[in-house]
Amino acid sequence: MSAEETSYPEWVFSGEAENHHYLVPAVLRALPAGRVRVLDLGCGNGALTAKIHHAGKDVTGIDFTPSGIERARQSNPGVDFVIHDLNEPLPESLRGRFDVVVSAEVIEHLFLPRTLFTRCREALGESGQAIITTPLHGYWKNLAIVVTGKSDHHWNPLADYGHIKFFSKKTLRETARECGFEPARVLGAGRVPLLRATMVMTANLLPR
Repeated sequence: MSAEETSYPEWVFSGEAENHHYLVPAVLRALPAGRVRVLDLGCGNGALTAKIHHAGKDVTGIDFTPSGIERARQSNPGVDFVIHDLNEPLPESLRGRFDVVVSAEVIEHLFLPRTLFTRCREALGESGQAIITTPLHGYWKNLAIVVTGKSDHHWNPLADYGHIKFFSKKTLRETARECGFEPARVLGAGRVPLLRATMVMTANLLPR
């Protein structure tokens, strides 16, 4: 068990999280048509993975939390789930197998966010897409947080296991390009325009 695993809480629920009512439809819309092979990177308890499976995709979910994978397997016996720490290279059995990598609300928790794109490259092989979602931090949303006095709630340093990276559309695109991906589109999801809760970036793997 890695140091990161021991610092995160156990999964205590199965099924969808509170933000899934806007996050899941946005991810499903971003997926290519047809029966593509999808890796859900940082799948948690497997709720999103299951939705991707029911949408007709060939999907595998991986996560470093044994409790999350246990719940995922119990709730979705027809879906493949693997325990794996994203800080470590993918096992050979998962390398180059996938057409698309989905990672929903994971990158903002990582000390080294470029690691996520490294895992994407390993999973995709020579070509494919990454679909990355993360909370949106743009000018108007951040201003609204400050003006309404919600700063302590939103960036609460006392909240364990919270977000440690805060991306705008610009910085998310820059990170993708630096790691060998070309962003195709970045769309908002949740709430209203200018105050979107999250963003969904689709990026194409560039030739090596």
